[in-house]
Amino acid sequence: QVQLAESGGGSVEPGGSLRLSCVGAGRYCMGWFRQAIGKEREGVAFIDSHGTTRYADSVKGRFTISQDHLKNTLYLQMDSLKPEDTGMYYCAAERRTSCKGTVLVPEDFGYWGQGTQVTVSS
Repeated sequence: QVQLAESGGGSVEPGGSLRLSCVGAGRYCMGWFRQAIGKEREGVAFIDSHGTTRYADSVKGRFTISQDHLKNTLYLQMDSLKPEDTGMYYCAAERRTSCKGTVLVPEDFGYWGQGTQVTVSS
């Protein structure tokens, strides 16, 4: 029943910022994943229905995940972007009100958006 759609991607120079949005988010465990060419899809940031967040070590301190329940929208604020942040970014939902305590992988999520491209280069 969950329909997700990302937006806000684009091209930016190193050190720049982007804000991604995902409409259709609900009171579930929500997450952002990214996938670069030739690499596996990796978890970036997660948030549950209570607002508890979790970040990959590579983005901690630079990215912020948040959600607006009234607008059913999930956000990812990305600051101090680096070339290695380049990739296709996806939002995903797991139908549970709290994220599980173990490491979250793509197989844990049953609903996905179409993706939005982020490119960081000079």
